[in-house]
Order: sequence, then structure tokens, then C-alpha cells
Amino acid sequence: MPLVRYRKVVILGYRSVGKTSLAHQFVKGEFLEGYDPTVENTYSKIVTLGKDEFHLHLVDTAGQDEYSILPYSFIIGVHGYVLVYSVTSLHSFQVIESLYQKLHEGHGKTRLPVVLVGNKADLSPDRELGYLVIPFYVPNLLLERYRKLKGRN
Repeated sequence: MPLVRYRKVVILGYRSVGKTSLAHQFVKGEFLEGYDPTVENTYSKIVTLGKDEFHLHLVDTAGQDEYSILPYSFIIGVHGYVLVYSVTSLHSFQVIESLYQKLHEGHGKTRLPVVLVGNKADLSPDRELGYLVIPFYVPNLLLERYRKLKGRN
């Protein structure tokens, strides 16, 4: 019998970027057609990797902006984060930097598993973010964090 491990993953991002659709698609394998703003929802799924089973709790959050205060429930007992932006909204991408900084302020020097997801790629005609923006932006964000950890601003 495999060892069961519990993992809590929080999905964060600006409003209307598709956080709920991603969670629903991952857990149920179905695409949600309509849009209903989320307050907060938790999805559960058992994922098997090799011989280990993970009981995954996905916390689907309400949309955040650069002024949002992240509650402790998004920090304490969380094993990882999915930061979601929409390729059709430059602002949703810019909010990611603020969220990323707030997560690191809340966790201190702890290593923090984070996945960055660009959503709504099927809406190419409405795209505000080019394909080459991301590779240049993300390493700079990570490099900035590394410098702060090492005390070299």
C-alpha cells in the first residue's frame, strides 16, 4: 500500500484569469463554459507519482491585485503555489510580481515551489503579451529574489 501524503497548493492571480477553470479542468477533466466569480473554493484529487500517493488540496482563490493582503491561510501549511495570468491581459501579468514578492515576504527564507501559468492562450487575437516577454521577465524576478537572499541588492 502506497504512502499517502497531503499537499496543499494555492492558486493565485488577478481576477478573471481562469484560476477556477484551471482547477476544475485538472480535477474533473471538464472545461467550464460560464464565469462565476470565486470567493474561495477547495478541490481535492488523489495523484499517484511512482509508488507515492498525494492527496492534493487545490485552493482556488478570489482574484487578487497588487494591493491585496494575502491571508495567513494562503501562507501557513501551504506546500506550493500556482501563479496564473492571462495572456490577454498585461495587467494580470504585472500583478504576478507583486503576488510573488508577498509570498516571499510571508515565507521568509524558506524555499518556495511556484509554478507560473499563462492562461487563455486559445484567445490569440486578444493577446497582450508576446511570446518572448516571459523568458526575460521570469529570470529577472528570480535573480532579484536570489540577490535579496544573499544580501546583495
